[in-house]
Amino acid sequence: MKKLILVSIILLGLYSCKSAKNVVSKEDISEFKALAQPDLITIKDGKFYKGESPYYYVGTNYWYGPLLASQGEEGKLRLNKELDFMLAHGIDNLRVLIGADGGKNDYTVKPALQYKLGKYDDKLLEGLDYFMAALRKRNMYAVLYFTNNWEWSGGMSQYLEWNGYGKVPIPNLQKYTWKQYFDYFPQFHSCKPCMEQLEDHVRFIMGRTNRYTNKKYTTDNTVMSWQVGNEPRIANEAHEKPFTEWLNRVVDLIEELDPVHLISTGAEGEVAFLDDIDSYKRIHKNSNIDYLTAHVWVKNWSLYKEGEPGKGIEDAKIKAKAYVQKHINVAKEKGVPLVFSEFGLPRQGESLSVNSSVKNRDNYYQMIFSMLEDNYENGGALNGLNFWGFSGFAQPKNRNSEGKWEKGDDLTSDPPQEPQGLNSVFASDTSTMNLIKSTNKKLGNLNE
Repeated sequence: MKKLILVSIILLGLYSCKSAKNVVSKEDISEFKALAQPDLITIKDGKFYKGESPYYYVGTNYWYGPLLASQGEEGKLRLNKELDFMLAHGIDNLRVLIGADGGKNDYTVKPALQYKLGKYDDKLLEGLDYFMAALRKRNMYAVLYFTNNWEWSGGMSQYLEWNGYGKVPIPNLQKYTWKQYFDYFPQFHSCKPCMEQLEDHVRFIMGRTNRYTNKKYTTDNTVMSWQVGNEPRIANEAHEKPFTEWLNRVVDLIEELDPVHLISTGAEGEVAFLDDIDSYKRIHKNSNIDYLTAHVWVKNWSLYKEGEPGKGIEDAKIKAKAYVQKHINVAKEKGVPLVFSEFGLPRQGESLSVNSSVKNRDNYYQMIFSMLEDNYENGGALNGLNFWGFSGFAQPKNRNSEGKWEKGDDLTSDPPQEPQGLNSVFASDTSTMNLIKSTNKKLGNLNE
């Protein structure tokens, strides 16, 4: 477990920023500089602790939070309104993307934090700093992931393109298939410059000092966990060895730079490792991995489809429950906490209308929440959930036929290549938000 010591971080001089450093006013700094340090999230006896108390929670995915904070006063106003709303429902744990890479097409996040290799948009760095300060002000926590296995934020595939492996075969560009993408991304784990450049990115972010709080990221307890990436996975049996060597390198680097805060991988569970739970166990042997993560996507994995026999909501719940329980058993065996850090479900009929029914989603959420409550009551290994995802007060316009994000649209938890609103939980989804609030209250994670 983490040693409660602090280390000095050497700032690399390897990076340049897109614009002159954004000036932060004295008034802005004075709002945050005297904030008390949140309780450190630690692990004891296989469970999370917030200070001296066990920490079980229902949090959310809010990947776009720092990007929202970079959108001037209007963006900051929406951010603060949404953070206050989440906190009022006991949501104090947000899983967040540290920027994006490339940002050159309609199917990836833009603007991108790392818009060219080693070059960063300072406006977006300021947004990240403000976002972290706004969390700190509310004693909220961030799980920050460095990269992505998928194309929607650039991620590992963007490093391959930067290093001469050809254009990323993005399936949403139609001329490419998912098979082509699955043949492409595994090359990252044998591309030495790609891996080294990602490690430079890790050093750069972890070496930052927040311009609002004047706190180094590595000494800020607003960070619950550094997470290697979003859904890193292997493509075939031969890929396991280079993948595991890469994962261990990044995990060990994070531990070296910050031996205080927790480390997680961001993995989906056995589905990401050829549906082999033993592979999942092998890949997570590194003792510097403090807790396990897994995701469950019943629609994406073709376990749920409205109107199809054997794939109704009750069928999907049975399969999802078994998947979650399998990973609880692994965490119990390893003596570490488990977080299901992604799960979601579309609205009725996959409607994008905020007025459409969320009956099936609420039914599904309730099942997963009940598993968390049971683990809380019995000191079990399932310690946290991050639903996908909170879209707050966004008003997606859905101007095109597919509902995809277009420049000028509000950001939502649905990435730009997906229909906006597909898996979103909005502030107006009262029944869902009440379920979340009720569960957090049972977990002792709601101050009223």
